[in-house]
Amino acid sequence: MKVPSHAAACQTLLLQAADGGRGPVLFGDSFERASTAVLPFLVGEKFPTVYLEHPLAGDPFLDVTVLYNRLKPGTRIDSSVAAGSDAVLDWFSDVRDAHPGICFGFEIDAKEPDLPAAAVHFQPRSHTDMVAPFCETVGESERAELYLNLAECMPESWQLSFFGMFRGRPGSPLRVCGYLDRDEMDACAADPRHLANRFDEMGFSAYDGAMLAQVSELTAAAPGWGDFQLDVYPDGTLGNVFAIDVELCIEQPQAVRSSFADGPAARFMRLLEGWGAADGRWKLAAESAFACALPVELDDGADGRYAFTLMPHWVKARWADGVLQPAKLYHRARAALL
Repeated sequence: MKVPSHAAACQTLLLQAADGGRGPVLFGDSFERASTAVLPFLVGEKFPTVYLEHPLAGDPFLDVTVLYNRLKPGTRIDSSVAAGSDAVLDWFSDVRDAHPGICFGFEIDAKEPDLPAAAVHFQPRSHTDMVAPFCETVGESERAELYLNLAECMPESWQLSFFGMFRGRPGSPLRVCGYLDRDEMDACAADPRHLANRFDEMGFSAYDGAMLAQVSELTAAAPGWGDFQLDVYPDGTLGNVFAIDVELCIEQPQAVRSSFADGPAARFMRLLEGWGAADGRWKLAAESAFACALPVELDDGADGRYAFTLMPHWVKARWADGVLQPAKLYHRARAALL
């Protein structure tokens, strides 16, 4: 067969995620909407980074995040959900090569029949000089100051690295995020007071002892490193939400099944289930893990191999006013020539 298009590859991975009766349980009626809405966003020479996101408790839905590491000049996304994105696509294609490591993309919210404008995601990492130009290009110039001001007062080991925003929603918070290394996670796991001190340093006050104990226990059980997320409102104050994303550190389907049966992933999920933030669907979600490589004919007639991979990648635990909310699972969908 020929090398599949990005759209065909993505549809293959989406069908794998929903196969075996998983679709209605994990994604509800949003699966078809998300499957259709994501296709115009699959631009670029290489298959972009794609995450499939769904809750582990409560009403099922599917959201999709698409991230780009490099784009050619003139790239366009033919979707009303991406309306107004031409300028930022041009900007990113122009600056990316001079700023290695940065990436940007969109999150497609498919929960409701009327899809809102896709949220935008930008990962400047250490290139903080790119924050203001990016925000200006997407028409949200005032957001840059929120990110940069908070970045200056974050505690050690809690440096910011990326952010997301809901375009055209006045008053909505800026979601700011950064990575936690294993040493910092171990410190939070060893003593909840360490986490409380970090919150106090950054000005986050929407926590109590029960929340600190849960975060501490989850960081102790985390299979790998993670990131943290906070909301910053237009007046510069932090919101009432805190979240951590924990990487599951699994690369092969058989390892997924083992980890979700009685390994690190199972221990982490059972904690969430015991607190009511997850139900039994996490076991079903693990069954979607998939990896294969197929022979393909390249454009020049030579033989090649094309790989598909779908793996549970991140688990998000989120608290609002100190109360744990339904957790979410992120599957990473990959497709590439080997």
